[in-house]
Amino acid sequence: MTSDGPVPDSALRRDIRLVTTILGETLVRAEGQELLDQVERVRAHSKQDTLAALPAVDLATTTKLARAFTAYFHLANITEQVHRGRALLEARERDGGWIEQALGRIQEAGIGPDELAAELDNLGVRPVFTAHPTEVARRSTIDKLRRVAALLEEPDSPQRTRRLEEAVELLWLTDEIRVEPPEPIDEARNIVYYLEGLSAGAVPDVLEELRDRLGEYPSDRGVDLPVTVRPLRFGSWVGGDRDGNPNVTPAVTRSVLELQAVHGLRLLQRLVNDLRRDLSVSQRVSEVSAELVERLDAMLPELPEVHPRYRRLNAEEPYRLFLTCLHVRLQLTEERVGLGEAHRDGRDYRDDTELLEDLLVLHRSVVEHQGEAVASGELERLVRTVAATGFSLATLDVREHSRKHHHALGQLLDRVGLDTPYDDLDRSARLQVLSDELAGRRPLAARPLPLDEEGRTTAGAFETIAWALETLGPRVVESYVISMTRDADDVLAAVILAREAGLVDLGSGVARIGFVPLLETVEELEKTEAILDALFSDASYRELLRLREDTQEVMLGYSDSNKAGGIATSQWQIQRAQRRARDVARKHGVRLRFFHGRGGSVGRGGGPTYDAIMALPSGTVDGEVKITEQGEVISDKYALPVLARQNLELTLAATIEASLLHRTDRRSPEEAERWDGLMDLVSDHAHRRYRQLIESPGLAEYFLASTPVDLLGALHIGSRPARRPGADAGIDDLRAIPWVFGWTQSRQIVPGWFGVGTGLAAVTEDEQQAQELRRMYRAWPFFRTFLDNVSMTLVKTDLDIAERYVALAPEPLRGLLDQVREECALATGQVLLVTGDDALLDREPTLRTTLEIRENYLEPLHHLQSQLLERHRDGQEDPLLERALLLTINGIAAGMRNTG
Repeated sequence: MTSDGPVPDSALRRDIRLVTTILGETLVRAEGQELLDQVERVRAHSKQDTLAALPAVDLATTTKLARAFTAYFHLANITEQVHRGRALLEARERDGGWIEQALGRIQEAGIGPDELAAELDNLGVRPVFTAHPTEVARRSTIDKLRRVAALLEEPDSPQRTRRLEEAVELLWLTDEIRVEPPEPIDEARNIVYYLEGLSAGAVPDVLEELRDRLGEYPSDRGVDLPVTVRPLRFGSWVGGDRDGNPNVTPAVTRSVLELQAVHGLRLLQRLVNDLRRDLSVSQRVSEVSAELVERLDAMLPELPEVHPRYRRLNAEEPYRLFLTCLHVRLQLTEERVGLGEAHRDGRDYRDDTELLEDLLVLHRSVVEHQGEAVASGELERLVRTVAATGFSLATLDVREHSRKHHHALGQLLDRVGLDTPYDDLDRSARLQVLSDELAGRRPLAARPLPLDEEGRTTAGAFETIAWALETLGPRVVESYVISMTRDADDVLAAVILAREAGLVDLGSGVARIGFVPLLETVEELEKTEAILDALFSDASYRELLRLREDTQEVMLGYSDSNKAGGIATSQWQIQRAQRRARDVARKHGVRLRFFHGRGGSVGRGGGPTYDAIMALPSGTVDGEVKITEQGEVISDKYALPVLARQNLELTLAATIEASLLHRTDRRSPEEAERWDGLMDLVSDHAHRRYRQLIESPGLAEYFLASTPVDLLGALHIGSRPARRPGADAGIDDLRAIPWVFGWTQSRQIVPGWFGVGTGLAAVTEDEQQAQELRRMYRAWPFFRTFLDNVSMTLVKTDLDIAERYVALAPEPLRGLLDQVREECALATGQVLLVTGDDALLDREPTLRTTLEIRENYLEPLHHLQSQLLERHRDGQEDPLLERALLLTINGIAAGMRNTG
């Protein structure tokens, strides 16, 4: 059950030939026959492994070659997406949809309708689009590719061919490189682009499918999905993620929220207007409820903006007149948000709950008087869309580094007279001070708070949240994420700053947002139980949780834990951390919601979503999955409507299935003890081997010299700096995205597999233990998913290509590649030993074939990039040289389907 199902090979090859032939014709028209001939010469030499024999070409030609190969990958990728969508639809016709299949397994397990219905109350899937936009393709490029995709779905005709030629020519004429880095508001517009499309199409489609399949569940009348439940919602970090991004200020956060609200309100206006055209029920033919008439009579006098024409023409069509009122109120709400004015009762909407109440009045009337056939159509789709998206399309999470909270709070507490300066307190003393402070009710200072500039910016985020909740409603911001949470005091510091902004008042029963510790290093993951136990044991914090339905959200960071400890230890510690968190929460009567901070690449927690959810520890899903979506993953999953629907449905299905069928460990107690012990052994040895490499003398210089990581900033793919403020040139302060980016571009891909071979070999030395690992692979989803993801990165690794990059490093450091080669060979052999396969990805022949085909086009780009990097390292400062390099980066990212 995966969204990456097989595609009809011959049809796919036919369409790739079609679009790439058109690309070749475009090159001839735009640049001349010589460029196409040069492309073919380079590609032919790649197959013969004689690229080094090719004569060097000038920068202008190199630039055009890089663009040509990049365009090929873009067209091949979008064609594969189209065929993947077709294959998924065929599989749906043959086997049923993801939700249908999941409910079938739930039924087979003996789960009754009442138990299933109870689980729906907790169901909440939330993809979160993050402020880590590692998608190198510009939206202008993505728009052109979506046009190609739409045309490929049309029947073959001369007209279609002409339009494809137009689309490909425009793709070639569009510059792939951004002139300037995007600002956070630009990133927000990009996310809104996806959210609007999802809210208008895939979201109501998937929720309708869930309703219909539940209605068929064996029972007297199926299982009901109330129209007010919210099984699917979206989140965003864009404009709220302040950690290390000085460009995200309180003013920027406010602007992003206003942007989201304006787009969300305009979308709802369009949907309400569409329904108004459809719902032409006449009182002369059918009745309406007294409740609706009363509500309409109350609204109309408050809305002089409702044109007399509508009052006259729709006098006998109360539903249309009612929806006209809703449309006007949405317009007035948009005006209020844009002007920053206060809410006006009876005119604009305070928040989406008021709109939902009006829509439910309409829904009840239609159910009662016109029946389910009308009520369950477009009206119900609108109700469910509003319940899912609210006014702002997505809920914005706000994140800040724990150090920032202590910096601000220390200034306030020192003013009120601590016995010891705040900065001099150790963690236990600081925790006691903060606990005592939270238990009291005094304000620490009058507003504006007496803080330095940095402190004012930190505190200003909480004031912006308070404004947002007051202006746009309680769903616009729900979670405040504390990155680098090392102990409970890091969470309490944020709570007290929120209290100063009026977001928390325990004495008055106010807790308007939740506080989310982000555990993102190996050390923090190991301390999960201690951190949460300390929080839950604090009476004031426990009261805060009670006010928030006894629910604690915990975010798990896959990227930084991998960067510090290697993939085996990262994945295992995250698995262990979830179990520890689950157990301590149960002890305190707290319900946990896990937020999985996964990246697009395997080295940052990526991989097939269904497999990832099913591999989570038993009892940790509990109806809810919150998971980041970033980089190329967003366009890959959501750019095409058919794939957007399939991916959302798949995630919902996996969440329901994991919640109901995996409440307890699927392993026996003996297996659990034995397999956990073996995984501890794998992790320990893998971690030591990984740290040996990372701590090797000169590793930072080797990484910077043998990869194009120093050029990532010039790509202008995001507003956040590649390093944390004040960082040096070493690796420790380098962010996880450039870390993965550099290794991926040079095809070493160390974060995706290094150390795994050593870890497995430590166990397989004993044949009995080797047999046990094979059983683990067959029967334990976590271990199987882990090794399958490692297999995929090993296939993408090419150390012969990497050697060209390593030749750019100082001679004494080049021996580090020998370590990488040795571990790569060991990892490959050990993975095959455990899986029992003859070759990597034996079980995924389509994926393996796709990767092999891509190599014929990737090889020339790597060749060009390594040549250009050599000139760049020699100090040549030609803007055309940097542009050519950036284009090769774009092409390799497109070919690898991954940047970082």
